[in-house]
Amino acid sequence: MSDGQNTSVTRDELESTLSSFQSSLRGQIEDRRQTIVVAGVAISVGLAVVAYLLGRRSGRRKSAIIDIRRL
Repeated sequence: MSDGQNTSVTRDELESTLSSFQSSLRGQIEDRRQTIVVAGVAISVGLAVVAYLLGRRSGRRKSAIIDIRRL
């Protein structure tokens, strides 16, 4: 702007620049969202399996063996 020319940004230029930025940002978010959902499902399934196995193990330790005899 030191040369004295008046350079103004038009509304159309601004809208096109922002829309291209927004579309590229949306694409990146969609890619990462898929990865996050897959990771979340995998972690949830893993935690459920670990909880099941730990509960099964503690249930075996605490259960009593009962003998039933007929007299």
